[in-house]
Amino acid sequence: MSLKGDLLGAFEVHSAEKIRAVLKAGQSPIEPIKGKTPMECLIEMYLRSSQFRECVRVMLEAGAVIEDPVLQAVLLDDVILLRHLMKKPGFKTERKFNLDCTFTPLKGATALHICAEYNSLKCAAALVKAGANVNARAAADADGFGGHTPIFHTVNSHENYSRPMMELLAKLGAKLDVRLKGLVWGSDFPWETALFDVTLLSYTQCGLHKQFQRREADIYSNLAYLYRKLNGTKAPVRNVPNRYLAE
Repeated sequence: MSLKGDLLGAFEVHSAEKIRAVLKAGQSPIEPIKGKTPMECLIEMYLRSSQFRECVRVMLEAGAVIEDPVLQAVLLDDVILLRHLMKKPGFKTERKFNLDCTFTPLKGATALHICAEYNSLKCAAALVKAGANVNARAAADADGFGGHTPIFHTVNSHENYSRPMMELLAKLGAKLDVRLKGLVWGSDFPWETALFDVTLLSYTQCGLHKQFQRREADIYSNLAYLYRKLNGTKAPVRNVPNRYLAE
């Protein structure tokens, strides 16, 4: 395997140690890989884990850059840097970003959407305190699909990584009854899936689709939490998928 392939492999498992080893072996931290910078490849990688920020730091220390300092602060959940940036003239909490995302779209998204996708709890709290709209809408595409709020990024996240952010946003006033014309999950990736007439609860349940590759226990736990928050009662779940096959 080439060094570029080794680097992508290290990104895939969020191994800071392997990233350091590949860079030490001579792989450039800035030379494009399939038309994208290595940092973009790391950010877009599907895994969500507590090791992500350490991997970003390793790349930055090696000479890679994230040109937007606000984006860097949010991805690192560096609330000290974010607060410093928020003091600068012209800072806007509702400023829009465009990132390729393997799961819920980050097109025309706010910093709070990015916090939700990457579970940046400290930065999310600071943004809301500074006036960020917890129900800000991302962009919609030409078909009118999109327009989702930050909490949509949390309900079927990889390894349920953003469950803490889901609860934080709910406590901060996120609307749980938002309805969308549609939403495209994994846009432009091999697992792209168009979803129609989407609510927060239905989008949570989409985590049960085979291509989402989520754990059933996590999805039902999230559904139970959101249903109770929305309706004030326990979710009447009677789902026992494929039980008849075992009979």
